[in-house]
Amino acid sequence: MSTFTTQDWLMDRRHALRGIGVTMALPLLESMIPLRGAEKSPRPARSVFMYIPNGVNTLDWQITETGKGYQFSHTLKPLEKFRNVITPISGLYHPHGLGHHHNCYKIWLTGGKLGAVDRNTISVDQLMAECTAPHTRFHSLQMTTQGASLSWNADGIRLPAQGNPSVVFRDMFEEPKGGAAKQRRGLHRKGSILDAVLSEAKALDKQLSQEDRGRLEQYLTSVREVEVRTERADKWLDVPRPEVEPGVKSRLNRNVSKQQMGDFLRTMYDIVLLAFQTDMTRVATFCNGIEGQGPAIPEIGVNQDRHSLSHHNGNPKLMADLTKSDVFNIEQFAYFIGRLAEIKDAQGPLLDTTMALWGSGMAFGHSHGNANLPLVLAGGSKLG
Repeated sequence: MSTFTTQDWLMDRRHALRGIGVTMALPLLESMIPLRGAEKSPRPARSVFMYIPNGVNTLDWQITETGKGYQFSHTLKPLEKFRNVITPISGLYHPHGLGHHHNCYKIWLTGGKLGAVDRNTISVDQLMAECTAPHTRFHSLQMTTQGASLSWNADGIRLPAQGNPSVVFRDMFEEPKGGAAKQRRGLHRKGSILDAVLSEAKALDKQLSQEDRGRLEQYLTSVREVEVRTERADKWLDVPRPEVEPGVKSRLNRNVSKQQMGDFLRTMYDIVLLAFQTDMTRVATFCNGIEGQGPAIPEIGVNQDRHSLSHHNGNPKLMADLTKSDVFNIEQFAYFIGRLAEIKDAQGPLLDTTMALWGSGMAFGHSHGNANLPLVLAGGSKLG
């Protein structure tokens, strides 16, 4: 007999309601989590990294006091109501970022050394995803505004990022056309191709120089990663995706113009929130521009990109617009933190089990300085 104190009574996290020809995934319920004293279930640990290019107007960003009672700077003022759950960080820099100017986003999460013969290394989000991926349908989520990605695998190969909210939503929450059987056939074909590639590569290895063997091994590592993800996708085919309310779906499954950056950013942030809430993934990155550009924000009267604003040469108007851009982006981050605090799962507010890092790989864009990087860490109070 199963009782409330036995593990047999616990529901599987992927338990689904099945009836009248409809399958619907359940949300994460308390009954899916072992009771205290029973075998402990790992607390879901989530991480999200949000990047803006070209640093900030440091004159309006910098906090000049220390201790719990510090005064928020002009730029960080929108975060003041979250004082108890955020930590503005100062004094950090990337030693390998010096002189790289427009490549700072590439090493923000890797700390890698870039040069003529160097290649990047794995980013911290992907290290985290290696731990969380066995529990979720998607390994990680990479999003962008201008095509760049913050995520790199162990071979220093950049992972693709998606910049269309509608595409991100459909990939995560809609079943592909053709059903599970068609998907499984496609995955099996891909698996056969990967097997053939690995087999031929092993035969070729004997004919290569030592240097070429290193290059081939790097390539094969990427192939093996695809193989692992293909196998995981196959295992998830019979697990229904979560039902999304029609109102939420219509708000997120749409193309949003980047001329309305507030709407665009909040739509992307809401997709991350939904992905975390439904446990589709536990790791996400969002690259809001690259150093050579950086989005303008016409809706608040900032019509130049962040790159142009950062090279202000002391021009008061450009510096004021850079601050406006900084404040605007912090306001969107504040929105994200607020929503994390409002949304709850069986463990409590998502904010308690989510670490959110916002910042830039450059501090002072005018001189491409990367000392004292602007960084804010939020949430994660129950992650230890």
